[in-house]
Amino acid sequence: MSATRRTFLLKGFGATTTAWLAANWPAQVAAAEAAQQMGHFTFFTRPQAMEIDAMAQQIYPSDSTPGAKEAQVIYFIDLALVTFAKDKQEIYKKGFGELSAKTGGKPLGSFPVDQQIALLTGIENTPFFRTVRDHTIMGMFSAPQHGGNFRKVGWQQIGFDDSLNFRAPFGAYDKA
Repeated sequence: MSATRRTFLLKGFGATTTAWLAANWPAQVAAAEAAQQMGHFTFFTRPQAMEIDAMAQQIYPSDSTPGAKEAQVIYFIDLALVTFAKDKQEIYKKGFGELSAKTGGKPLGSFPVDQQIALLTGIENTPFFRTVRDHTIMGMFSAPQHGGNFRKVGWQQIGFDDSLNFRAPFGAYDKA
C-alpha cells in the first residue's frame, strides 16, 4: 500500500508545485537552512509537531526505504510556516481542529497505523491535509543543508546526484 501512496504523491508533485518551488526558492532555502540548525520548534507546540509528524509519517511512510520521519520533515514544515509559507498558518490552525474532531481529541500517533490512515482519509480533501502533504514532499526532497531530507534520504530514493560539477568555460567570465 505504501508504494501506491508514494506513487500517487510523486505524481501529484507536478509542474504547478515545481513552478511554485522555483519561484519561492530563496525563501525556501532560508527557512530550511535555519530548520536544520534548530532542534526546537518555532511555529508548532510540541503536541502540534507530534500531530504533523504523525501525519507526515503516513503521507510518506517508512518501509524498506526511509520516510518522512527519517528525513525529519517536521523541522522543515515548522520553519516554513514562519518564513516562506506564513500564508499557510491559518490552514494549519484550522486543520488542527478538524483533525482533533476526527480523533476525538486523542493524538493521531496514539492510534494504530490502519486507524491513522482511515482518519486521514476522512480529511484528505481538506486544505489542511493537502498543505501538509505538499510540505511533507517538499521537506522530503529539499536540499539537506536547507532542512528536511536529513542525510539525503529523499535524494537517495530518486537517485539524485548532487555533486554539482559545473565548471565555467575558461575566460567566459573574466573581466579585468
